[in-house]
Amino acid sequence: MKKIVLTGGGTAGHVTPNIALIEKLKAEGYDISYIGSKAGIEKRLIERIGIPYYGVSTGKLRRYLSLKNISDIFKVFAGMRQAKKLLKKLKPDVVFSKGGFVAVPVVHAAAKRKIPVVIHESDMTPGLANRLCIKKAQTVCCNFPETMKYLPEGKSVHTGTPIRKALFEGTKARGLEIAGFDGTKPVLMIMGGSSGAMKINEAVRSALPTLINKFDIIHLCGKGRFDESLAEKPGYKQFEYVDEDLKDLFAAADLLISRAGANAVCELLALKKPAVLIPLSAAASRGDQILNAKSFEKAGYSFVLPEEIMTPDTVIEAAEKVYSERDRYIDAMSKSEAGDATDKIFAILDEIAGSKSDQQD
Repeated sequence: MKKIVLTGGGTAGHVTPNIALIEKLKAEGYDISYIGSKAGIEKRLIERIGIPYYGVSTGKLRRYLSLKNISDIFKVFAGMRQAKKLLKKLKPDVVFSKGGFVAVPVVHAAAKRKIPVVIHESDMTPGLANRLCIKKAQTVCCNFPETMKYLPEGKSVHTGTPIRKALFEGTKARGLEIAGFDGTKPVLMIMGGSSGAMKINEAVRSALPTLINKFDIIHLCGKGRFDESLAEKPGYKQFEYVDEDLKDLFAAADLLISRAGANAVCELLALKKPAVLIPLSAAASRGDQILNAKSFEKAGYSFVLPEEIMTPDTVIEAAEKVYSERDRYIDAMSKSEAGDATDKIFAILDEIAGSKSDQQD
């Protein structure tokens, strides 16, 4: 039996592609383990699908001067020691990393143990964690073709991103039932990422009196960001976080307002959902969401509303524009060759794992 260790975490975006791969790996008979942080979102998401989970110490690697960079580097070295012990015990044929800071000690520990590593980069340009790992990887997969110019020649492959098959299995009727809507109005769904987006929440809630005239609204607002004063508002349904029911809510949605994280936009493309993308501003991020959004806008898949000009009025205007032109966006997405990369990435992993098993034999 071939063995694999997966790693990645910090946000749901670093975990959901791994979950898509796990479905395929299970079907192919792999022995699967996961190494993540001790208390990150990945622990809950992976343990609930029955995969053995191991937590290691990890520190945040900041791009700015901070005394915490000094203390956190010791956490990273501690995580590397812990990961080396785990990898010695688990004896995987290959390690797959989806990124996030927890991946850094795991990838470096795998390299020390001469275990081949495959990395996946979702964003247009590699994040800091992946940049610290790329030299240790045998193969680097990427989501966008534009990313290839930032990666080493000879070991980089444009694959796209793995997408959970369950997302394609939702039903509109079930989604409407979950939200409590009767289907007489089009449905607008708002997503701010796994932790929500306070600025989007505020703008959308301020725009509710106008938006509700035209749309029924599903709002994934983020943990701790439920507004009790709006709990019984007709035509408006809030969820702090959705997992199993997400496929049905997607099926019910006629358009979305969303952040522009790489996994989110790829899921929207795969599901052919028209969207208003509101990327994190450059002031609040390294700008990866802005690049993702611009790529989708250029391809005609989505409309981009910069956070800097987001107001209740511009949110209303953008939602009405995208809904009125939804057929144009759906047509553009229907012509895209991008799709689920699960099989492509599995083939890469399986070839490497097979080679390692042959060497051990």
